[in-house]
Amino acid sequence: MVKIGNIELGDFPLLLAPMEDVSDPPFRALCKEQGADLMYTEFISSEGLIRDAVKSVQKLDIYEYERPVGIQIFGYDIESMKQATEITTQTNPDIIDINYGCPVKKVACKGAGAGILQDIPKMVSMTAEIVKSTNLPVTVKTRLGWDENSKYIVEVAERLQDVGIKAISIHGRTRKQMYKGEADWSLIGEVKNNPRMNIPVFGNGDIDTPEKAKIMGNRYGVDGVMIGRAAIGYPWIFREIKHYLATGKNIDPPTMAERIEVCKRHIDMSVKWKGPILGIVETRRHYTNYFKGIPHFKDYRMRLVTADTQAEVHEILAEVEEAFGEHQFA
Repeated sequence: MVKIGNIELGDFPLLLAPMEDVSDPPFRALCKEQGADLMYTEFISSEGLIRDAVKSVQKLDIYEYERPVGIQIFGYDIESMKQATEITTQTNPDIIDINYGCPVKKVACKGAGAGILQDIPKMVSMTAEIVKSTNLPVTVKTRLGWDENSKYIVEVAERLQDVGIKAISIHGRTRKQMYKGEADWSLIGEVKNNPRMNIPVFGNGDIDTPEKAKIMGNRYGVDGVMIGRAAIGYPWIFREIKHYLATGKNIDPPTMAERIEVCKRHIDMSVKWKGPILGIVETRRHYTNYFKGIPHFKDYRMRLVTADTQAEVHEILAEVEEAFGEHQFA
């Protein structure tokens, strides 16, 4: 049984990665239904929380059905991160996660996210202060290092554990790599198999099939896997991995009817939560994947990603339903 603090997550938990403009409440609801064991919010700016910025505060929204759920924060100033931790603790998540992995220039170049990988002592100090600022378990999401010459993750993980974190998720790339090339899981395995480590270690990077999840789990001994991009527009990835791990067999992919139904619910929840403009715009990235691999779908896809209203999306999906019916596609 894998545990973060007192939170039980099962034998090989599947985590939904925190992804900006993706891991919002509507999408988390769908992933939970399909078997995600632990989910994290989109990352939240510590400066935004302190200044009561609307977008940052809205990201604190979590719901009972999501539990266990972690709220992820990021920032470059230790005092601001302490204050943000206190604000976040008041909203009663199960976990507070620190983002030390975001490679995006506007974040990393300010010394936040993966930027802090250039200053390991500060990373350790900040983590220690955050742990002291809350009674909740604190976890960390990070990368192997800043670049090829600074992959200090084995030592870094030890030091973060020593100041009190309860789990670590490691993306198998450096900041410099962004999302290019293949994720290197060998160092994630070294962290997990370091005899000094006694907290859960989760691997992240390129898990896009049930087979890969099993291979990486067996090969590197990680406690579970975190899934990011493969879940976008495809929450069924959690169901498929769970089934494969339990039976050694692949479950049938979702039927067309399932895809349409989930897409409808996603757009409706998104509009309800984000409003009629953002709710439409920020769900578009999912459409491509909801119907990925469906033959003769290009025209419908183009219309879906350019539709401006909830009603228009529903009309297109009704046409899709009529055209494809109950067909199932491998």
